[in-house]
Amino acid sequence: MTASVGLAAVDHVQLAAPPGSEDALRAFYADALGMTEIPKPPVLAARGGCWFAAGPVQLHLGIEEDFHPARKAHPGLRVTGIVEYAARLEAHGVRTEWDDNLPGHRRFYAHDPAGNRLEFLEPDAA
Repeated sequence: MTASVGLAAVDHVQLAAPPGSEDALRAFYADALGMTEIPKPPVLAARGGCWFAAGPVQLHLGIEEDFHPARKAHPGLRVTGIVEYAARLEAHGVRTEWDDNLPGHRRFYAHDPAGNRLEFLEPDAA
């Protein structure tokens, strides 16, 4: 019997950031979002940037010399306690923008210090 072949899961999402933004990214992703910074392999760490994880979710922030923030493309991050989570971000000075256009979900958008758009969503209780 042969093993199944195919896509299994999203391993990580990479976003770009401008050179020298690592401290601001750490404050946002670790302090405001509550993610844990994970070490990059040394050969990749030399390129700058930083990686973060929360459970099985990983976000990699890579340095891009001619950086332009992703304003439409974005990761959708599922959260629990979305109202409290939005309040946590706002307490860290992050502006949130609620959107009720996805049936069956509560969601809001925010931007990281580099200007990348992030979506946070939680399914409505059944």
